[in-house]
Amino acid sequence: MLHLVPFAVPFGGDESLLVWELSSRPTAEALQRSLFTVFSRFGLLYSVRVFPNATVASSGFFAIIKFYSARDAHRAQKACNQKQLFQTSPVKVRLGTRHKAVQHNTLALNRSRCQELANYYFGFHGWSKRIIKLRDLYNLEERENEDIVTPLQKQSLKFCCALEVVFTSHECRSPGVGMAEEPLDKLEEGSLSFLMRRKVTQKLAIQKAMTDAFQKLLIVVLESGKTAVAYRPCEEVTDARTKEELQDFIQVSYFSCQPCGQREEECLSDFSFQEEVFRLPELD
Repeated sequence: MLHLVPFAVPFGGDESLLVWELSSRPTAEALQRSLFTVFSRFGLLYSVRVFPNATVASSGFFAIIKFYSARDAHRAQKACNQKQLFQTSPVKVRLGTRHKAVQHNTLALNRSRCQELANYYFGFHGWSKRIIKLRDLYNLEERENEDIVTPLQKQSLKFCCALEVVFTSHECRSPGVGMAEEPLDKLEEGSLSFLMRRKVTQKLAIQKAMTDAFQKLLIVVLESGKTAVAYRPCEEVTDARTKEELQDFIQVSYFSCQPCGQREEECLSDFSFQEEVFRLPELD
């Protein structure tokens, strides 16, 4: 059986646990640390949130714990339900409720969360990123509009980054694009503030490109515990203006790809994915 873990904020009931009948003696912060210690043994946690019981109920706390993987949440529920864990009385643990009829919009994980997820399943050296091009659109617009005088306070720094996230051992890579814009607010070009703002905008463009690249990947966890990564192209664009601005920057082509599963090729044979390749124009 395959378990798929996307690089997205978990929202389904399968990944969530409700824990109640928690003691009222420790503080909420202490309970949060204890819960994190216990449940992180079963898998990577997205969040641990502790709440006081309603005033009409008995004193104490309850908690909502979110895993990235439904498989890990199920294992944790079976192992921890009706167990004392870190207190003298047993706690109750139940899986969250599914809402099949409700359509959820998938929320992308930020760059640091994506890295954390990749490191957990593949190790720090199991993946890498390669910046293909980092382009300064602010200077480019200046060259294209030399005859048009635009007040500096109406201008903005703008960088576009194209990179790819690579999983070498799985023969899989995912391209990503990110654009960052920062208003200049009357800053003088060449000043320290301008240079610092420029550096921050560059970094933000790279982070957005990494997030975009990770959203097109799926972590495949086999029943044996082995992991693989698969590429799934995503054509959804939330910012039409950004898409139009990037048209002249990136041209995308597609070719078929099969993820590698070593001894368990038969488990992955039904999954056919596409990969994208960047063809970038050369700068003058």
